[in-house]
Amino acid sequence: MTLFSEIGRYLLMIKGMFSKPENWKMYWKEFMHQCSEIGIGSLGIVVIISFFMGAVSTVQTAYQLTSPLIPRYTIGQIVRDTVILEFAPTLVSIVLAGVIGSKIAGELGNMRVSEQIDALEIMGVNTKAYLILPKIVAALIVIPMLIVIAAVLGVWGGQIAGSFSGIISSAEYKKGLLAGFVPYNVFFSLSKAYTFAFLLSSIPAFYGYYVTGGALEIGRASTRSVVVSCVAILFADYILAAILL
Repeated sequence: MTLFSEIGRYLLMIKGMFSKPENWKMYWKEFMHQCSEIGIGSLGIVVIISFFMGAVSTVQTAYQLTSPLIPRYTIGQIVRDTVILEFAPTLVSIVLAGVIGSKIAGELGNMRVSEQIDALEIMGVNTKAYLILPKIVAALIVIPMLIVIAAVLGVWGGQIAGSFSGIISSAEYKKGLLAGFVPYNVFFSLSKAYTFAFLLSSIPAFYGYYVTGGALEIGRASTRSVVVSCVAILFADYILAAILL
């Protein structure tokens, strides 16, 4: 029953966000602040992870392709599809669930415990719309951009690793990138990106918004939000793959 209760409160929270804003200027300022916090604040870790993700994919793919009958440019083809379909959207989203999710849950939890949310509600402000909606909308805009950057850097990192280690030349790698490219894979990757962005922003917001207790409960809510977000992302990954592929 606790699970169904939390799902019900989560859906009611989502419903409560969609009301007429009291002050568009105030909402816009908060939205731009969240875009900066989520996008620029996470760009460094995304760049590092993506580059080495592509590099490791190239090295391990070359290690497994031992047959002389398989052309070397197949390495670029495998790395391209692996990065676009799975590594960039899923792995980056799981990392961002820890970086962004814990921050959102901690921020809202601290506001709830310090009674700032209660004060805003007394003033007549729809706190769900003002505090949660800008975070989710910002995540839906910024996180897919980060995942596109991750895919590009992952493919580029694979090329750099292949060239420096002598596994595959840049010309062969580029030939593999162009061989058998399916544009639908990009659509599938972006579908996952938007779904994961919504999950990793709304779930931590839910746990942070409904925190009860003191500082200890804020830490527990942050941890729980990250765990639930990661599980939800993996479950959604399977559902989307089963439906769209």
